Amino acid sequence: MKRIVLVFSMVAIAAMYSCKESASSKVDADKVELAADRDAQAKNFPVMSFEKREHDFGTIVNGTPQETVFRFTNTGNAPLIITDAKSSCGCTVPEYPKNTPVAPGETGELVVKFNGTGQNQVIKTVTVTTNTEMKTEQLRIKAFVSPKDGQSVSAVGPTAN
Repeated sequence: MKRIVLVFSMVAIAAMYSCKESASSKVDADKVELAADRDAQAKNFPVMSFEKREHDFGTIVNGTPQETVFRFTNTGNAPLIITDAKSSCGCTVPEYPKNTPVAPGETGELVVKFNGTGQNQVIKTVTVTTNTEMKTEQLRIKAFVSPKDGQSVSAVGPTAN
């Protein structure tokens, strides 16, 4: 047993002395500079800045189609790419420049069409998937939907988001 402990001790001591080589002597300055550049580039993100993030259509008559434009500017320092835009229900359809780079400083538009159905206060959300640091942006539309003349409130469709 003593021999086993002695052998392990010798192996451990030899391992410690063989690892005493200075780590700083192994650093390649060129690789450090390349890594710093890579890390700086990784911090460059586009930033999607909207003129407005919510639009209120006010009071509308049930079934009256509505449309609004959300204008945005890429205030970041990398090209902005919108890969997807989805609404919280089928009654709202976003149109956007899919996979088209928007350079830093340039502007773009996202059109949101709402078919105007529902009852009372309706709020719909559009989730925009981008290459920004946050990965998604949220936009909202809302309206107070009143029934058509002669239509009862209970005959109007649901207010699902």
